[in-house]
Amino acid sequence: MSIITVIITFLGGVTLSAQSSINGKLSNKLGTLETALVTFLTGTLFMALWLIFFGKGNLLAIAIAQAPTWQLLAVFLGVGYMFLTILAVPKIGVTATNLTAIVGQVVAGFIIDQFGLFGGEIVHFDSSRFIGLVFMLLALFLIFKDNNETVK
Repeated sequence: MSIITVIITFLGGVTLSAQSSINGKLSNKLGTLETALVTFLTGTLFMALWLIFFGKGNLLAIAIAQAPTWQLLAVFLGVGYMFLTILAVPKIGVTATNLTAIVGQVVAGFIIDQFGLFGGEIVHFDSSRFIGLVFMLLALFLIFKDNNETVK
């Protein structure tokens, strides 16, 4: 595993937290659906420019035409994730929202790895992964416990 990959992934997490916080505030003014639309439209424009300069040029010709439908449906998962994040941040905060999402990702990842779903390599759920999951659930419990005491 490359340290550069770890750093880039960490920075991706930082940007997701910033996006969650900003979108949560923006949704108070625009609305949840409107914020999701603005975010995806802006992202689409940015990616279109990025593709013009750095793309391989085969987006429509090969990738979309030959991709299985179930793979193309993944876009709805991204939209759903962002929409639910925009809904949750104003109610429970950025930390609780993101940690809950991460725990959900890890649980889903364990299931996907265990069974090699979506064509992935099989990685068995073992005692180390179980202990890691217990600690994450404990962290989630403590974050929500703190949130509930702060609200009171």
